[in-house]
Amino acid sequence: MKVAVVGAGAIGAYVGAALHRGGAEVHLLARGPHLAAMRQNGVRVLSPRGDFTARVPATGTPEDIGPVDYVFLGLKANSYADCGPLVHPLLHEKTTVIAAQNGIPWWYFHRLPGPYTGRRIESVDPGGAVSAVLPPERAIGCVVYAATEIQEPGVVRHLEGTRFSVGEPDGSMSARCTDFGEAMRAGGLKCPVEPALREDIWIKLLGNISFNPISALARATMAEICRHADTRELVVAMMHEALDVAAAVGCRPAISVERRLAGAERVGDHKTSTLQDLERGRPLELDVLLAAVVELADLTKTDVPTLRAVHALADLLACTSARTSGRTSAPPPARTSAGSAP
Repeated sequence: MKVAVVGAGAIGAYVGAALHRGGAEVHLLARGPHLAAMRQNGVRVLSPRGDFTARVPATGTPEDIGPVDYVFLGLKANSYADCGPLVHPLLHEKTTVIAAQNGIPWWYFHRLPGPYTGRRIESVDPGGAVSAVLPPERAIGCVVYAATEIQEPGVVRHLEGTRFSVGEPDGSMSARCTDFGEAMRAGGLKCPVEPALREDIWIKLLGNISFNPISALARATMAEICRHADTRELVVAMMHEALDVAAAVGCRPAISVERRLAGAERVGDHKTSTLQDLERGRPLELDVLLAAVVELADLTKTDVPTLRAVHALADLLACTSARTSGRTSAPPPARTSAGSAP
């Protein structure tokens, strides 16, 4: 099995190092000091489960890698439409793309039986730009329940969690899913193949859709949001509305708001990835977390007043942040942390 990790940041480099340790042929695609450090010293993983170093080939040029069996995307979802030059040299006829993203994926309605099958979600696939680069038929879904961070260039600290749930858009137990799951498990990670992966997507999204925008708007950690009575109530309202939207598109995840809130609260004084991006002047990954769910609410005529209000504020924050940071249209960096919660 030959795997290319596109965007070998904290999550991507961690997965790449694990796959390499399990015997897969892995190549990392990165840039800057992190790339230079990995090329010189390999990927150093610091983990409560045991430290290790993986001497994984790393490059900044996808043509150096050539076609692979799997592309593991560690990029932010808001850079998918622009990742063609990175991904296309890696593709052959049967290459599978595994996107380790938060929120609603561009392939959500691909092969999903029901009234919305094949429908494009404009918030995450504007004008079909993402599908043009990453055709849905190549996609395997992936929900990340692991938290990592780059401690320094070439060094990834694994904080918690080892589960990377994967699944086919049509719910089948395909060979490409099971083969990838076996390779991940050989490297020491949990990788169940879930026939109903959309349930996992919504369970994780309950935390992301509420804590991520609130944390950025209030500059607050997850524990601070939970301790403040009014913001805690706001989180609960947003979670309930998100579950209403999920049900409207045919998904009823088996988890209560109270349980999801308790799980997020246990994380403690953690800054969400959105707040970290705001503080670092990076683009805010809110379309797949919040705008997409509001769009699905419009599609299904579901009442989501709280989500709409927070979305309006968060969207304004994203616009003002982009102006004040003077960002260009260049793609954002690789994902630095996925996190087990929210």
